[in-house]
Amino acid sequence: MSIRVALHELADEVGRWGFGYLLTVSDDGRPHVLALVPTVSGTTTPVLRFDAGGGRACRNAAVRPDVSVVFPPAQHSDGFSLVVDGAATVDGDVIEVAVSSALLHRPAP
Repeated sequence: MSIRVALHELADEVGRWGFGYLLTVSDDGRPHVLALVPTVSGTTTPVLRFDAGGGRACRNAAVRPDVSVVFPPAQHSDGFSLVVDGAATVDGDVIEVAVSSALLHRPAP
């Protein structure tokens, strides 16, 4: 069972998780995964900001802006992962993700 996270609560929630995996889609359709620590701005429509260092994640997000960020289970999360979906924009080495939804994904069986 998944639990929706209200977008106005996302900044506090992300702060508890630390790092997350930014998932973009490569030219060949395969996922590209990059572990990063985001900063969060905004409350009504939160934005996750990543210094992705240029490279593949930035190239992928510039062409295919639908991305996800998965924060793996943390000590406080009872096995839940935080999953965030959104639309990316790229400015140099920085990827900003305008969040469209967030949820706590159920623990592995």
